[in-house]
Amino acid sequence: MTEKLLIADIADVIGKISPPPGVEKWGDIGVGGKGGLIGFANVLIKLLIVGGGIFTFVNILLAGLTYISAGGDSKKIEQATNKIIYSVVGLVIMAGSLVTAAIIGFIVFGDATAILNPKIYGPQ
Repeated sequence: MTEKLLIADIADVIGKISPPPGVEKWGDIGVGGKGGLIGFANVLIKLLIVGGGIFTFVNILLAGLTYISAGGDSKKIEQATNKIIYSVVGLVIMAGSLVTAAIIGFIVFGDATAILNPKIYGPQ
C-alpha cells in the first residue's frame, strides 16, 4: 500500500518557518496576506494610476495656460488643444484598464476586485 504525502505532512518534515524579529509590525506578509510580490505589485499599480491622474491634471492645467496665453496664435492653440486631447485620452485609457480588469475579474473569478487585489491561497 502506498502512502500519499500531504502538505500537512511536509510541514512536519521541513518544520515551521517563522519571520525574523521586527517584521511583524508590517502586518501579515504570509502567502494569503498583502505582502511579498503580490502586495508590491498591487501598491505599484495603484501608485502608477494615481501618478498618471496627477500628471493628467497638471498637463491639462498647463495646456489651459498655453491656450489662454496663445493670443490668437493658431500654432499655440493647436498645441494646447492636442495636449488636452492627449491627456483626456490617457485618462480614459487608465480608467478603461481598471474597468476592463474589473469586468474580466467578475466574469472569470466572480469578484470584480480579483485581478487588482489578488489572493494567493497556500499552506498555512
